[in-house]
Amino acid sequence: MNSDANTPRDAADMDDIRRALREGAAVVLPNPPPLTHVVTATRPHTVNQAKARPAAQPVALWAHHPDTLRTVTAHAGLDPAGTALAGRLLAEEHLTLLLPLRTDTRLPAWLAPACKDGWVLLFGARWHPLEPLLDEHPVLYVSSANRTGHQPATTPAEALAMFPATVPVLHLPHPGDDPADGATRRATTTVTLHPDGNLTLHRHGAQDQPYPHPDNYLAHLRKRYTPSFT
Repeated sequence: MNSDANTPRDAADMDDIRRALREGAAVVLPNPPPLTHVVTATRPHTVNQAKARPAAQPVALWAHHPDTLRTVTAHAGLDPAGTALAGRLLAEEHLTLLLPLRTDTRLPAWLAPACKDGWVLLFGARWHPLEPLLDEHPVLYVSSANRTGHQPATTPAEALAMFPATVPVLHLPHPGDDPADGATRRATTTVTLHPDGNLTLHRHGAQDQPYPHPDNYLAHLRKRYTPSFT
């Protein structure tokens, strides 16, 4: 198989993607608008290799499986209200979320690649057409679908042109494939949830782009999810 990223090739179907993930390869998956595609794998270094960046670089953990999320939040330095807030932000806002880690517990080996400097990075999108595939892998590592120096892919065609043939790209036809269909696609907004329940913006992205300023988006989150927060 030719690994030249510039060689034209076809998108993969779900069977191809399922087989590749089971074999340990990285794959590129779509998201509904306004999100861009992501690259994911069962091994963190495989995600980094697909992106042409250092193999040991931290990556996000896909918080799509309830058992995995429960284990992560058990190691997070949050009270019950903070844990519930984290779950809602991931499930309803589809954010990427930074959570503080406890210092009095030993992390599972599979969680360590998503941790840095006392924080764990979780990716929350869970698109319905992908659920049967994701449920086969309780632990998945994920990052935006781009090679170093490039913007994240917004369409299968962009991903096919960017990634080598060793990284299959899933194409699921839906109206959101049309770039003219709505807002400009972006990678997810990353929000930090602090131990005291405060929310701050770590990285601009799709969720905050409709707002005139990121502070407006954070105010929206506080009003909707933490009405008692002062």
